[in-house]
Amino acid sequence: MAEPSTLVIAVDGPAASGKGTIARGLGQHFGLPHLDTGKLYRAVALSLLRWGGDPESEFAALRACDEVSGLLDDPELKSETVGGIASRISAYPAVRSALLERQRDFAAQPGGAVLDGRDIGTVIAPGARAKLFVTASPEERARRRFAELTSSGLPVHLDDVLIDIRARDERDSHRSAAPLVQAEGAMLLDTSAMTAAEALAEAIRLVESTFPSQDL
Repeated sequence: MAEPSTLVIAVDGPAASGKGTIARGLGQHFGLPHLDTGKLYRAVALSLLRWGGDPESEFAALRACDEVSGLLDDPELKSETVGGIASRISAYPAVRSALLERQRDFAAQPGGAVLDGRDIGTVIAPGARAKLFVTASPEERARRRFAELTSSGLPVHLDDVLIDIRARDERDSHRSAAPLVQAEGAMLLDTSAMTAAEALAEAIRLVESTFPSQDL
């Protein structure tokens, strides 16, 4: 089966839905570069946290956008504190605008790319050949995040993680700037009852279903 010459895959969904794992797997399967756009917002949050900026200040968050490049592989990006701040500052239009071109440039690479986030199919790459909206129940997503955090040695409680997941869903879905919604034409993938391998296999099947018939 020949693959389309340019394949941009947009993978959106809420926190801990499995979209990052799926997007990385799609990148490996199709030989495409992958960008976790949430890392950009987490890097801004970490920068803000480290120099003592106020997450409630859009101006302070915008200043922190200048310092993200050296933080994209920092292990502290995975912390719940950074994730919570990232969710809050991602609602700022100025922050989203500052990071917009970086993401669009990545999507415009020759041959294509895979990007995951919350507004890929709606704002960053609305013309993507394949769009997925990956989701799972809040309870399942909380269990996944709890397992991830405890395996890293972080002292967290499942109930608190679930509360945080629901709070992020509320912020992401109701913010004025690029709210989390299923993009027009996006294929829904509910991973609640799937293993990571099953979810990736279904994602590959869905993406391949978008290929022109002459490529099959």
